[in-house]
Amino acid sequence: MGVPTVVDRLVQQAIAQVLEPIFDPGFSEHSYGFRPGRGAHQAVRQAQVFLEDGSGWVVDVDLDAFFDRVNHDKLMHRVWRRVADRRLLRLIRAFLEAGIMVDGVRQASAEGTPQGSPLSPLLSNIMLDDLDRELERRGHRFVRYADDLRVFVRSERAAWRVLDGVSGFVEGRLGLKVNQAKSSVVRIDLAMLLGFGFYMTAGTVKIRIDPRALRRLKGRIRRLTRRHGGESIRMVIHRVSRFIRGWMAYFGIVDAVSVFGRLDGWLRRRLRAMQWALWKTPRRRMLALRALGCPEGDAFHVAYSRAGTWDLASSGPVQRALSNKHWTRLGLIGFDDAKHRLRNH
Repeated sequence: MGVPTVVDRLVQQAIAQVLEPIFDPGFSEHSYGFRPGRGAHQAVRQAQVFLEDGSGWVVDVDLDAFFDRVNHDKLMHRVWRRVADRRLLRLIRAFLEAGIMVDGVRQASAEGTPQGSPLSPLLSNIMLDDLDRELERRGHRFVRYADDLRVFVRSERAAWRVLDGVSGFVEGRLGLKVNQAKSSVVRIDLAMLLGFGFYMTAGTVKIRIDPRALRRLKGRIRRLTRRHGGESIRMVIHRVSRFIRGWMAYFGIVDAVSVFGRLDGWLRRRLRAMQWALWKTPRRRMLALRALGCPEGDAFHVAYSRAGTWDLASSGPVQRALSNKHWTRLGLIGFDDAKHRLRNH
């Protein structure tokens, strides 16, 4: 990851704004990454269309360390095809060869484009446009988002043949490397793209969340709801709600919506466990439960229980005292709430 200085970022952004109108109109319609008016949701929707049309096998082509392996000469040759200004060409190459600082020592960069540069996404599309054209020439159905490539075919045999053909082109013509260990051929239910997966139901293809994305989500929620994080419950709820709104803006397009209800139940249990830990002593827990309407006997029994915090967070008295309405009053926006708000907008 490169972190350009303010001046470098300004100049790189200016170059990108000049080059984008020159190159973008000529890019493939199957390229969705880092382009105006296009995005990940469109790529996923297009993949869904290909799968529904009968292309039930997916070729996942993993470009090994793409941003680190781009050959400068090959990339500059592709820029030179459309740009004649030598000063601009020299400036672009200077950014590519600027090098990196490691422990205060500059190291030359003989290949690759720095991630984090405003110019790198456009340069990556320029570099991979030849691959898009080759796939179109061969009549393949595909979706590419930056270096994330999926090709959709009708049979497993054809899929392996496509993987071999794409690997040969990428390594022979582009000077890049395909990671054969991470590249794969899979059926619909195992295909993943940009955090989403797919499944068949009633003869149609639906969108779901990639299980890996769910694991990352839960990891983030766990960090935000640590029982001894030192923050008030209201501050935690504010941070969690803000995160959920952003997360749902991306993942809210899925068809498998039952997952959101399960996530809400798990999240509220995390918050109940956190609140339980914040009350600290049995006496404070009993008084707090009583104040929330819990009968005296139930409050006493739960507050002085030797059960673990996570188990008590799912007990009847605690759930009734710290109900869904309680969290809503404190400002919690859950996954289902965020989904409904997206629909209303």
